Amino acid sequence: MIKKIPQLSIIIAYYKKKHFFEETINSIINQTYSNFEVIVVYDDANKDELSFVKKTLSRLASYKIIINKKNIGAGLSRNKGIRLAKGQYIAFCYADDLWHKKKLKEQIIFMKKKKINFCHTSYKIINNFGNIIGYFKIAKKLNYKDLLKSCDIATSSVVINKSILKNLSFSNFTTKEDYALWLKIAKKENELYGINNNLLLWRSVKNSLSDSFFQKLFDAFRIYRSSEKYSIITSIYFVIRLSLFALIKKLDMYR
Repeated sequence: MIKKIPQLSIIIAYYKKKHFFEETINSIINQTYSNFEVIVVYDDANKDELSFVKKTLSRLASYKIIINKKNIGAGLSRNKGIRLAKGQYIAFCYADDLWHKKKLKEQIIFMKKKKINFCHTSYKIINNFGNIIGYFKIAKKLNYKDLLKSCDIATSSVVINKSILKNLSFSNFTTKEDYALWLKIAKKENELYGINNNLLLWRSVKNSLSDSFFQKLFDAFRIYRSSEKYSIITSIYFVIRLSLFALIKKLDMYR
């Protein structure tokens, strides 16, 4: 019997998410779109949760698990997953986020209809207990200049055509490794399209790396200065502007 090649690969970088991971996998199993594989990159030198991860993944029809010898971060872990992905399309999911059951189907149909290579969605924000604490509505289109001002793309909402990742990858930054990639893709694609449906439940977890204000400032500066090659003064200006837009966005999400 010839094994069916998945049309989509779902990549998850896993690091200490035992309390949420099973629910995340359930939301993937319940997708109305089923032609996918799941690739989990276990990014924890401590292997205490590895058996739990393997047991949870065993419920899936098609999956792979990559075990890092040491913690290398979400960006580099996702790059490993991309290299092994068989799907034409790639989706990313944090190990504690949840998907609406129609997420993948709506995005694949949307992308094929519009003949586009990148799609993201609006989302609801939940806390550790799964309670909805906010919403984020996205624009239908974003270009490079829009993204320079504010990163309005949630990684777990993204579906991307693997073909545009040729010569592109996530950075090794501690935070904003996704933002650096979206900027590169925006320059290549000109416009990034979004679906204004809440197809993602994004979990806001306190004390996570993404919650580190000073780390985010530092990594944002590195993106503008090192990756995008702007001057020091321009990079500082962009960091200040990004921070102001992030504050405005946060106030809008939780009101």
